[in-house]
Amino acid sequence: MGKLDGKFALITGGNSGIGLATARLFIEEGAQAAIVGRNEETLWRAADEFGVEGFALRADVTDAAERERMFAEVKRRFAVLDVLVACAGYSAPTPLGKTEVADFEKQVQLNFTSVFFTVQGAMPLLSDGATIVLVGSLTSKIGAPGYSAYAGSKAAVRTMAQCLAAELSPRGIRVNVVTPGYTRTPLWERTRTPEQIAAVSERLPRIVPLERWGEAEEMARAVLFLASSDSSYVQGQEIVVDGGTSALPGGTRAFRA
Repeated sequence: MGKLDGKFALITGGNSGIGLATARLFIEEGAQAAIVGRNEETLWRAADEFGVEGFALRADVTDAAERERMFAEVKRRFAVLDVLVACAGYSAPTPLGKTEVADFEKQVQLNFTSVFFTVQGAMPLLSDGATIVLVGSLTSKIGAPGYSAYAGSKAAVRTMAQCLAAELSPRGIRVNVVTPGYTRTPLWERTRTPEQIAAVSERLPRIVPLERWGEAEEMARAVLFLASSDSSYVQGQEIVVDGGTSALPGGTRAFRA
């Protein structure tokens, strides 16, 4: 018996990385899942993999008309939603003195504003007792230089989740956050050069107490916990899945040495 038997889930950013790993795990645990993304090739490949238990929607969640179309299709297919996972996100440097307003606002729009309006758009479909999981980022906790837009937008998600949880508690709808650390996903390949990725890989054993990359499947298991009845009394919380990076600087090689 699966943890999500008979549940209907919507996962934005579900066509790659943590979102895709989450969709796979949800389906393994008995859910039917709709995944949303902008890359048609990865969307349809995932839809073929899922078969009858899932379907894909191409949509830009920053666009109001496309969000409306997305929810209309989810309503047609599922009628209700039991789980909403807001995983769509984007990261790029925004260094002082070199950042255009449009580049800054692009990240805020996708990582923060669209998350709020995705939750708002889902409200007519969400069943009482539904679960909402938002995805944060370690970057919002460690003061990464040159990433003000990304870090700020992800920190805003964490605070927004508490407000949403307070607002939705009368309906028994739970809202929580999973905050991944350094996780091996296609996002790194899209937003970093091979040299930058190699440099991070070399540095990881010194700055992560568990001395390795996290995997998308490990983040998905945290999302599953918050989406399922295993966390039925967890509300307005953040689970940080970062190998100890943010909480245990004293556990890194530099301190142990």
